[in-house]
Amino acid sequence: MNKKTIFIVDDDSTNLMAGRNALEEHYNVLTLNSGVRLLKMLEKRTPDLILLDIEMPEMNGYETIKNLKGKRETEHIPIIFLTAKSDSDSELEGLSLGAIDYIAKPFSKPLLLKRIEVHLLVESQKQELIHFNNNLQELVEEKTKSVMELQDALLKTMAELVEYRDDVTGGHIGRTQSYLEILIKKMRTVGLYKDIISSWDTRLVLQSAQLHDVGKIAIKDVVLLKPGKLTFEEFEQIKWHTTFGEKIISRIQECTPNQEFLEYASVMTISHHEKWDGSGYPNGLIGEDIPLLGRLMAIADVYDALISDRPYKPAYTHEEAVKIITDGKGSHFDPKLVDMFLDVAEEFDQIAEQQKG
Repeated sequence: MNKKTIFIVDDDSTNLMAGRNALEEHYNVLTLNSGVRLLKMLEKRTPDLILLDIEMPEMNGYETIKNLKGKRETEHIPIIFLTAKSDSDSELEGLSLGAIDYIAKPFSKPLLLKRIEVHLLVESQKQELIHFNNNLQELVEEKTKSVMELQDALLKTMAELVEYRDDVTGGHIGRTQSYLEILIKKMRTVGLYKDIISSWDTRLVLQSAQLHDVGKIAIKDVVLLKPGKLTFEEFEQIKWHTTFGEKIISRIQECTPNQEFLEYASVMTISHHEKWDGSGYPNGLIGEDIPLLGRLMAIADVYDALISDRPYKPAYTHEEAVKIITDGKGSHFDPKLVDMFLDVAEEFDQIAEQQKG
């Protein structure tokens, strides 16, 4: 199997050597010491991914990525920033310019390899999905099946990337997906909010639920994995994962004509931390102004957080979690959904035991 090609761009020869040593066993690696040299090399050769330093003379990383994203020939190349910067504004600027991730220097070799592996897989599947949609001439049933498989593979890969960073919540995405399925099935059975859910494609809703925490890839490790109570400033950074997640999904929507499942994902991502009484984030929505998908995911998300170990707390029992959600009826959660949750709470417990076991 042919190795993928990665360009490493950094004005520091020590960093270039460290990057080459970390990657050359798995990839074809070319090192360049400036953005200007990168642009010249790209006239001859196109890599599968670029690792780009921010602070460089002549042309810094921000200027370089603007140049790349402004040209049809290079706009598609995935770029990961290698940076010693630690402030969230710098990280947001790079991600907003089109970078797919950032890795702090000095980097961990296993983490660097894992992130590159996942991003290359995402890029490969994205290109397959685009090619599939542009060239498909098969029967509708075959198209639907294949697109669903590709979508699911893409979402699962992105979800794995989130969980690899946030390893204390391993399995969270899969469990919340299962909890959501239980709640939606119960809603259809009892006819709760039937005018809203009648238009839902449950299969796509459950697929898209995997992306509800995708914005966490933009949260710094020191905050995401902090073993203790967050400061006000750190909690403000955590809250940012909802809005950044929505931006990520919006970017994906630009690459595919099949957007229904991404619309579901966008709604859940931005609204699953809103609270019934308006005290949630990021928009402080109140009551039924909060999208129903967000209100459902809030219950699934909080339940799983409560019964799971976290750096700042041990796991609660199922009974304790149920009580906390019950106590949040009418303040944190939609009262009607809490009543329905109580009818299926034992199924939540069974899912948690099965997937944790």
